[in-house]
Amino acid sequence: MTFWDIWNMTFGFLGIQFGLALQNANVSRILQSFGADVDHLSLFWIAAPLTGMIVQPIIGHYSDQTWTRLGRRRPFFLAGAVMASLALVMMPNAPLLAPYISPMFIGAGILMIMDASINVAMEPFRALVADLLPSDQRTLGFSVQTSLIGVGAVLGAILPYLLTNWFGISNVPEPESGDLVAHNVTYAFYIGAAVLMGSVLWTVIKTKEYPPEDGNHPEKMPFWQIGKDFLKIPKTMKQLGVVQFFSWFALFSMWVYMVPAVAEHVYGSTDNASQAYADAGDWVGILQGVYNGVAAVFAFLLPWIAKKIGRKGTHALCLFLGAIGFLSFFIIKDPALLIFPMIGVGIAWAGILAMPYSILAGALPAHKMGVYMGIFNFFITIPQICNGLIGGIMVKHIYGGHTIFALVFSGICLLIAAVSVFFVDDKDDPVQLSFRYKQRIRLST
Repeated sequence: MTFWDIWNMTFGFLGIQFGLALQNANVSRILQSFGADVDHLSLFWIAAPLTGMIVQPIIGHYSDQTWTRLGRRRPFFLAGAVMASLALVMMPNAPLLAPYISPMFIGAGILMIMDASINVAMEPFRALVADLLPSDQRTLGFSVQTSLIGVGAVLGAILPYLLTNWFGISNVPEPESGDLVAHNVTYAFYIGAAVLMGSVLWTVIKTKEYPPEDGNHPEKMPFWQIGKDFLKIPKTMKQLGVVQFFSWFALFSMWVYMVPAVAEHVYGSTDNASQAYADAGDWVGILQGVYNGVAAVFAFLLPWIAKKIGRKGTHALCLFLGAIGFLSFFIIKDPALLIFPMIGVGIAWAGILAMPYSILAGALPAHKMGVYMGIFNFFITIPQICNGLIGGIMVKHIYGGHTIFALVFSGICLLIAAVSVFFVDDKDDPVQLSFRYKQRIRLST
């Protein structure tokens, strides 16, 4: 496929990540405005991985067996986009139902709906790239997808900051007038809903899926086949599971605790209603924009680096630089200097979004691409659920309430993940195949 074919095919991920960036940067802040305690935030965030773990294998299973006028994958991410857009509009308006249920629990419920919808839209995009691209283009395909993810995440992360500093929209809640969520966050979620829907529609319109080669509809398999497929996951997926566990445990801590960590460690505030805390929240949005922007740019270098040192070496390098970034948070007190560790985190994020899928795709049977991409999500969601269950306990009893140590531990996790990459068997790596071919030539001559 041409570069622009790949661009159109993955463009919908820009909007999906726009919505996710708004969620990642602002949901902790919103839930705290609704009354959630900082050591309980990780419990609310379990909604995201839990719904992903349930939804993605199911969507993958049924999309493998689907063929409609829109194709195999497109009907699913179109439906997911509609639901996710509605959830983005509903989230900052949770207080409207306050007479019936606490806004905190309404917000948590909407967060679960939002995550389920985003997962419905997200899973088929991974499978679509693997469906339509040959092995030697998959690293490029997932790299373009990563770049668009980065662009969407940058725009989503910095939008509340821009609405305040460019348009003068307030970034502080006004509880006395009934506005528990700052206006800049509310308007950002409305814009995010429109961007998500529009970008997914672009992919639906611009991308063509191809029917089965024999002209027959895919064979219908029973629902419980998912369990049988899970028991037959390839060796490469199991090995990548270790890498994914430590990678996503680290990322979950960043999303949940970065705002309170920066607010306390750098801005000196633990009062979520204060101006200093609001400024910290806005600056975290900028920092998340930085790491996503770095990922968007660095993603284009991944195919070139992979050709030089292989897929595994590329992924390990990315994770190592991310670890250095997280560890350096502890020694930085100037908000502006936090941009530098986010460069390392951005490089790690680029690798995490692209390289595991590039490695995995070659180890999966083509007719099971959707369900196995969904099952692979278990290795993303399980570490987040584990973090959600024990993260608050660690903050309270191990870190003494100082959330900056959650970011330090993220650095340690990425170091472990970087070492674990070298134990993964990537039989489909073009660099390794070329190396083995040259060895055989030398031996034969």
